[in-house]
Amino acid sequence: MALPNKMRLKGHRTFSYIHKNSIKYYGKLMTLKVARSNPEILLSHKLKNTSNNLKIAISVSKKVSKKAVERNKIRRILQEWLLTNIKKINNHKPYWLLVNLKFGDFCNDKNALLEEFQNLMFKSRLIK
Repeated sequence: MALPNKMRLKGHRTFSYIHKNSIKYYGKLMTLKVARSNPEILLSHKLKNTSNNLKIAISVSKKVSKKAVERNKIRRILQEWLLTNIKKINNHKPYWLLVNLKFGDFCNDKNALLEEFQNLMFKSRLIK
């Protein structure tokens, strides 16, 4: 189950903005970059309803796995956790989130991956 299109981030200007203006939260397996939303950047994508809701991008490095199948599997695991744990109440927050998975072999250790992801989400106060 993929993230709904209204929750996804796209465009190189969006990612440049996040890299420059974000607060970073570091974990052993991943980093979270949280920036205040800037809907004007998304206007070039002809998104009429660019609301200030939480928008998310998940990036999995090739250092994690050379196989796209494995990287997509990890991305889907994180997306599924987000969809089940982000409630409507939390979705109003005007932030953009970039999740960068570093290196390491945790394809089989789903629990450690989700535990760190959850801890960083709490630490960033995106969920309560």
